[in-house]
Amino acid sequence: MRLSSLADYAVVMLSAAARHAPGEQLTATLLADETGVPLPTAQKLMGRLAQAGLLASARGTGGGFRLARAADAISLADIVEAVEGPIAMTACVDDHRHDCGLETSCRVKPHWSVVNDTIRGALGGVSLAMLARNITGVPA
Repeated sequence: MRLSSLADYAVVMLSAAARHAPGEQLTATLLADETGVPLPTAQKLMGRLAQAGLLASARGTGGGFRLARAADAISLADIVEAVEGPIAMTACVDDHRHDCGLETSCRVKPHWSVVNDTIRGALGGVSLAMLARNITGVPA
């Protein structure tokens, strides 16, 4: 399993946001400058992250974005799902999709939900606060 570049960038940007003071208004330009994420991508992601409820936005002078909740209350799973949609290792776990030629005889399908839940649980156990911490030897 590999995260898309957009999901990776979202994690990087939110980690940078979490290193700012709680409630501080941030802009896409600021986070793009801090992280190296291209500005158009940063703008797109901030909109998606706000739509998913991970960022709160304020318009007008002094406006911008801030984390919608504390960094320890945002998980890696929340971020990935905000960009990628529900965590699913295979399409067959989606009740609305029936495009697999093995669907009627597959003996593995009933187990995929357990796999998905395990992966989501692992990602859910990693908080944004953990990702934002400076590890010795790694620049902030």
